[in-house]
Amino acid sequence: MNNFKKIGMTALAASLVSTSVFAGEMAVTGSASMAMEGHSGGDNLHEATTFSMGNQLTFSGSGELDNGMTVSLSFVMDHGDPGFDGHSVSVASDTMGTLKFHGEGGASAASALDTTAAGDMWDNFDSNGGVAVSDSSPGDNSIMYTAPTVLDGLAVNISYNPQIATGTGHAAQTAGNGSELGYSFAYTGFEGLAVSYGVTDLKRQPVSTNAISSGEQTAFKASYAYGPVTLTATNSEYDVTGTASDQEVSSLKLSYTVSDAISIGYGTEEVKSGTTGDKDAEYEGLSASYTAGGMTISANMQDGKNISNTTAAAEQVEYWGLGLSFAF
Repeated sequence: MNNFKKIGMTALAASLVSTSVFAGEMAVTGSASMAMEGHSGGDNLHEATTFSMGNQLTFSGSGELDNGMTVSLSFVMDHGDPGFDGHSVSVASDTMGTLKFHGEGGASAASALDTTAAGDMWDNFDSNGGVAVSDSSPGDNSIMYTAPTVLDGLAVNISYNPQIATGTGHAAQTAGNGSELGYSFAYTGFEGLAVSYGVTDLKRQPVSTNAISSGEQTAFKASYAYGPVTLTATNSEYDVTGTASDQEVSSLKLSYTVSDAISIGYGTEEVKSGTTGDKDAEYEGLSASYTAGGMTISANMQDGKNISNTTAAAEQVEYWGLGLSFAF
């Protein structure tokens, strides 16, 4: 009997060792880049120029199984975030579509589309008290499903955000959000035109209350390219019943490709608050980039007004940024 046990354990150990050789290989990618930026404007604001560099590494790998499915894995390491900044695993096939599980860093069907046409200029002003834009991005362990192609140029996505709660015991039921479902459509079947629309349900539960506020986020994006000119428009609405956190963000951008090396653009953004009496936060900016020999120089000049939805002198802020990146 003991001999049989030894034989069984030896066979099991051998099978485990044999299986381990199928572990996938991971490639590491990153960017070589440097940037500097600064703010000035109302209320005698003159901040010191700040410098930064690219500080993320992405570990990724994929492989095809014997049944034809493709499995992909990704981990992102960020200097400013302990551990992994984002990680995901996806399983895909031509007949079943793609199921992507985000352990961290996922997006809902709507929040995946809510980057503004002008590139989220508002985010360059939040360190000066600017308004933060709300969205339906999930917490950890969310799912995004992309359906297989049934019509050329049409993509369909479905997202699921799990219930999130903070605290333990009864406290876990008094803060967080409920499970949220979303869907989106993207159409690129007409030359030069791209249109996307997404909706995600909201079930938000503020701290110190047992009431769940329901609502939704909707996001729309359309762009049309004609020759060297591209016009892009976006709109996102975040609406939760009975709260003052409602927002609408709209944006336009006109881009012009001067040559293979030079491109310029002009964009605007507007953030409307759901609170009575608040002023609209308004942004506009110019951007330019030059590429030569694998090196890209980029520049941005932006102007913000009423950046925290009021008209105080400190609400009028100017931003500038310069970037240098290398492709090798």
